[in-house]
Amino acid sequence: MNYSKKLIKIGELLADTAQFSEIFELATQHNGWFTPENLTFAFKAWAEALSEQHVQQWLSAYNLKEEPTDKKVLIIMAGNIPLVGFHDLLCVLVAGHKAIVKLSSDDKVLLPYIVKKMATIVPDWASAVTFTDERINSYDAVIATGSNNTARYFEYYFGKKPHIIRKNRHSVAVLKGDETQEQLAALGEDIFRYYGLGCRSVSKLFVPQGYNFDNFFRAIYLYKDIIEEQKYSNNYDYNKAVYLMSLYKLLENGFLMLKEDESYASPIATVFYEYYSDRAALELRLQADADQIQCVLAEGFTADEIAFGYSQKPQLWDYADGVDTLQFLLSI
Repeated sequence: MNYSKKLIKIGELLADTAQFSEIFELATQHNGWFTPENLTFAFKAWAEALSEQHVQQWLSAYNLKEEPTDKKVLIIMAGNIPLVGFHDLLCVLVAGHKAIVKLSSDDKVLLPYIVKKMATIVPDWASAVTFTDERINSYDAVIATGSNNTARYFEYYFGKKPHIIRKNRHSVAVLKGDETQEQLAALGEDIFRYYGLGCRSVSKLFVPQGYNFDNFFRAIYLYKDIIEEQKYSNNYDYNKAVYLMSLYKLLENGFLMLKEDESYASPIATVFYEYYSDRAALELRLQADADQIQCVLAEGFTADEIAFGYSQKPQLWDYADGVDTLQFLLSI
């Protein structure tokens, strides 16, 4: 069975989310942010990404060999959203290498279970993946994802090996002021999915001078039930209290706060916004800050934009930080 057929079969496996109900329950108990709804969304998004058309389009760009290598790749995974490190693991396996995986303490349940399921389709992959919490001394390359602080640690320890080290990034949306209610509602998906915890979650809006937020608040009202989630509600109440005590000016609707701020990193239940008057100047600003930005959501703003509602449905060739992980692995 070639790589395309293997990946397509895995996509079909992930699409049948009913079989994962027990592991979903366990993952939710382990991490309260991993709700059954978000887990189901993550699995179905991966099933869609691993469709026959997408898999063939992805792999056609590479010269792959079916024979396994003796290379070992250490993957240090984040745990902010479900299956956040799954793409790195697939890339290592498709490259023919072995994966040594250090899971985040926030997501220790899902991936080991999926690997066992994958082994029923590709038996060789059972021995190609090792999960460990121990210190690893023997490896040929590293893929490490973490914060800006942990990235410095990663650079110190892994800098002499071939590596991909990822830092904090955030996603932004650029509004022109003429968006439809449907587009703004779709943008709500980019904001609220995974409670805004992902690097592809929109944490910052750029809006034209004089922008009226009434249409935006009207369109995202359908997400109002998010405030019923206790962890989200606690963050909303806490951040609102901090803002009010600091006398910050806020726009809010009972489940989302908007705060004018130049930063890209907004707290949970908050989205920052900033006004712009010159489109060309904003494009230059975003280009200059490219190392802080994962995605730009817009309609007719830039060639690399993502349509509203699709930030949390990346394709197989949408590599984190724009670094071609599979090409990196094929080159080691």
